[in-house]
Amino acid sequence: MEFREADGVEIFSLMDNSVDFLSVVNNKEARSFRHWARQRYGKEWTTTHNELPFAEHGFSMLVRVFSGSKSHTILFDTGSSPNGIIENSRRMGLDLREIGSIVLSHGHYDHSGGLLSVLNVINRANLPLIVHDDVFAKRGSANKDGSVSPYPEFPSKEMLRSTRLFSTKQPFVIADGLALVTGEVLRQTDYEKGYPEHRANVHGSWQPDPLIWDDQALVVDIRGKGLVVLSGCAHAGIINTVKCAKTITGVNNVYAIIGGFHLAGKGTEDRIDQTVKALEEINPKLIVPAHCTGWKGISAIANTLPNAFVFNSVGNLYSIRSNS
Repeated sequence: MEFREADGVEIFSLMDNSVDFLSVVNNKEARSFRHWARQRYGKEWTTTHNELPFAEHGFSMLVRVFSGSKSHTILFDTGSSPNGIIENSRRMGLDLREIGSIVLSHGHYDHSGGLLSVLNVINRANLPLIVHDDVFAKRGSANKDGSVSPYPEFPSKEMLRSTRLFSTKQPFVIADGLALVTGEVLRQTDYEKGYPEHRANVHGSWQPDPLIWDDQALVVDIRGKGLVVLSGCAHAGIINTVKCAKTITGVNNVYAIIGGFHLAGKGTEDRIDQTVKALEEINPKLIVPAHCTGWKGISAIANTLPNAFVFNSVGNLYSIRSNS
């Protein structure tokens, strides 16, 4: 299927590490790209705590992409808890049964923990599920004493037998050609070197897994504006991810970069300056560092790209439309 331009996209923040329903945004340009979720299709949010969406250490975005009178809905990642995005979607007035395909950025638990529950709610045979070939690997993190703390395991292929599973390292076009999954991201920069503490269990033995090759992104090309690049954790590096999206699509202009940039933690915060400099050169009109970016990285991006920066909150809606 040929990748083609879209007339617009709506991106709902179903799950992230933060919620903020009070802050005011003074940046007029940034405000035009999103609103705080204080209204649900014209109905005021209730003030009771159990009716507002909540946060967790996880990531999930519901993406609607438009062409003419038609639209397609994609779920990008599923959060960490079994029922987090199910409850948030209810509170936000969204129906998960509209989802036409699911894309996972990678296999870590904070992006796949809600997968089986979501599939149960959608309850539709042969729902397309797009993952990288390496997503089924057993993963963990090394401790200071040399031991490994295993992550919750990714669902087995048997557990996913009701889906139409697409497991590939190659770019993959979905939503009638309106969205692209990058597949494996080529490492091009000399400073996005991965995460030395990560481990993968290979033939019963824990081995270094710094590069996390199953990391991939979702891309939409808005007519007259350019690429919208949505990352989960950007374990491949957010600059590598954007470069990959540009190479695959042949589109040079990047309008928006949204998602986790993984600039938090020992061994990654030292790349913040180089990353922010490269983002400044890319010059997106909208930049939303979320999830694993960390407060140091978020602050640096906000200071360098103040006219494009938006702080992500569960409940945010990013609506980008073609000018033509």
